[in-house]
Amino acid sequence: MSHHYSGPDFGFPRGDARLDLTDLYAFPKPGDASKSVVVMNVHPSAVVYPPGLTTTEPFAPEALYELKIDTDGDAVADIAYRVRFAISQDGSQTATLRRAEGALAAGTADSGQIIVESAPVSMGPDTRVTDTREYRFFAGWRSDPFFFDTQGALNNLQFTGNDFFADKNVCSIVLEVPNSELGGKPIDLWARTLVERVGGWVQADRGALPAQAGFPACTEREAFLAGQAADDGRFGAAFAHALEHTGGYAPEEARRTARTLLPDVLSYDPGRPAAFPSNGRTLTDDAADVFLAVLTNGKVQADKVGPHNDLLPEFPYLGPPHNISAPTHAASPIAPSGAIRSGA
Repeated sequence: MSHHYSGPDFGFPRGDARLDLTDLYAFPKPGDASKSVVVMNVHPSAVVYPPGLTTTEPFAPEALYELKIDTDGDAVADIAYRVRFAISQDGSQTATLRRAEGALAAGTADSGQIIVESAPVSMGPDTRVTDTREYRFFAGWRSDPFFFDTQGALNNLQFTGNDFFADKNVCSIVLEVPNSELGGKPIDLWARTLVERVGGWVQADRGALPAQAGFPACTEREAFLAGQAADDGRFGAAFAHALEHTGGYAPEEARRTARTLLPDVLSYDPGRPAAFPSNGRTLTDDAADVFLAVLTNGKVQADKVGPHNDLLPEFPYLGPPHNISAPTHAASPIAPSGAIRSGA
């Protein structure tokens, strides 16, 4: 499956669903090729086993949600976008978005130039969008755009076309950004979540390509999730071993294929149409089928599930969340850095 449930034993990183990175998308803004849309999804609304729901609080205020951007191909961030969340007394949340460059972007810190401040988070089905300068920002509950037959995957890849995610939600951070702010050329992206602990920030989850966390054995998974993209070569043997075992790859072929999966970054050229895996990833790209074909060495190429039909034609593009009522608390503060608009 995608990067859902990337923690130990099909669970969540550090046992916290709010820290679980699920998917990363990047594609040109429809109708305006001068801008791009990046979607970072976290916090699955439901647990696979035992079945149940996760917390209704969208984002962790003690966490840092970060998008890393490499502009020169060394798998070290040259630009970073960082989001922190705060909780009001009435239980509502607001978000602050920062942008960092250079060494500051490559490091680990809650710092950078403020782009959006105190933007209201969509706690229910409303769509609260913040516009400021050339940016557009959204954070909140959405219908999960990922589609996959999870039960079929757990049943030895015997797929029936039952989409586990058809009625599930996810928490989305959606950013519309001018291509010039991304470096103005082909880039590599990845996302990560960090949690504040005594002594500083600790990386809980990270990723870019679908299902990468499933390749390392359980004994190495925590190290992979806590690792840096620039150091991913050290996991090549673990990836190759998984490919030999699951796909029947010959050893050299497995090593060669593993090298195409690492480092775990999403390559994206804003000047070209997006299509996974060649360039970025759209909300309708069948990334799961691509993953299955690689994992099984072409023996299984489809799970018989297609894209969801609740996607929106405009920002934030993801459909309204399922079975979430509008909260009764007062409206969140209006972000002073830009205009707020709400809609269905």
